[in-house]
Amino acid sequence: MKLLTTSEAADYLRIGERKLYELVAEGHIPCSKVAGKWLFPRHELDRWVMSGLARPSGMLPHEPPPIVGGSQDDLLEWTLRQSGSGLASLTEGTEGGVARLLQGEAAVAAIHFHSEADDANVAAVAAMPRLYDAVLVGFARREQGLLLPPGNPRSLNSLADVIASGARIAVRQRGAGADMLLTLLLAGIGAKPGDLNRLEPPCLTGPDLAATVRTGRADCGIATHAAARAAGLDFVPLAWENFDLLMRQRTYFQPSIQALLRFLGEESFAGRAAELAGYDPSPAGQIRFFK
Repeated sequence: MKLLTTSEAADYLRIGERKLYELVAEGHIPCSKVAGKWLFPRHELDRWVMSGLARPSGMLPHEPPPIVGGSQDDLLEWTLRQSGSGLASLTEGTEGGVARLLQGEAAVAAIHFHSEADDANVAAVAAMPRLYDAVLVGFARREQGLLLPPGNPRSLNSLADVIASGARIAVRQRGAGADMLLTLLLAGIGAKPGDLNRLEPPCLTGPDLAATVRTGRADCGIATHAAARAAGLDFVPLAWENFDLLMRQRTYFQPSIQALLRFLGEESFAGRAAELAGYDPSPAGQIRFFK
C-alpha cells in the first residue's frame, strides 16, 4: 500500500497543503496519523476523488438517506444504536435492501446471499452492473440453522427429517437470504421447495419466524442462532454465512459510516457478538470487495 506524505498528497490531488489540512481537520479525507505525521493511502485518495464525481441530473441523489436496508440482524441493530452513527434500519431482506440501495433510497444494504459460489456475497456484488462503485465491508459471520421448540419434540435434526415427517416449516419471503439458503440446502439433498410443508404467508424477519415457532404455529424454520437464543428455542446448526454491508464508494467516507466502522473495532462489539451467540466478528470492518 502506497502512503503519501502531506506534501505528496497535496501534489497528487493538485491542491495546496493548507486546503489539505482543512480537509483533514473536517474529517473529509482519508488519512492516518503515525508518529505525529499525517499519511494518506493513495488508493483511498483515489476512491475519495471518485466518490465525489459530478453526475448529470436524473441520476442517483448525491447523498442517500441514512438508512441501512436489507437483512435484519440483532447484532447490527444493536451496533447502529451503540455506535452513535445516526443510521436507521429498514429490514426487507437481502434483495430488498439491494434494490433500495440501487434506487438511492438507502445508504447501505445488509446482505447474505447464498449460491454455489465460493463467496456468494462477493459473486453477487461483482455481477451487479448498476453498482459500478461498490464497497463490500465485512460485518460478521453468522450461524444459520433450524429453529425448533424447546426439547425438539419431533426430533428434527436435518432438512431431510423435516421433509420425511411432514413438519410445518415457517419460511422467509423470496429474496431473503434465509430463503436462498433453504433452496440451496434442499438442492444439496436432492429435494425441492415443493417437498416442504410450508406455512404461509412467509415471515418477514428472523425474529418473526422465531415467534411463529415459539407460539406453535410452525414446527421449525431457518434463521440465525441469535434469533433462536433470543426466543428460547432449540437450534440445529446448518451453515455459516458471510453477513456484509454493501454501499457505494462515496457513502463509505460519510461520517455516519465511519462512526459505525470505528465501533466495529471496539471490545464491546466483540463482547456483544459473544453474548448473542452464533457470530464470528473477525471480518468486522474489513473491505472484502470493491469496484
